[in-house]
Amino acid sequence: MAIGLGVLGLAPAIFWALTPKELDAALRGRFGDARAVSALSRGELGDLMQQFPDGA
Repeated sequence: MAIGLGVLGLAPAIFWALTPKELDAALRGRFGDARAVSALSRGELGDLMQQFPDGA
């Protein structure tokens, strides 16, 4: 609700009338498609694991 009403600036009646697909389209229109971000490569993951190891 906070994103629909606050960030997107939708009126409550419009927000509640949206289907999940319509809300998804509005969010992608405002913020871009998060699915376009590529996954980490094996090397990038290895680098992060060295920088931030598990455990104490």
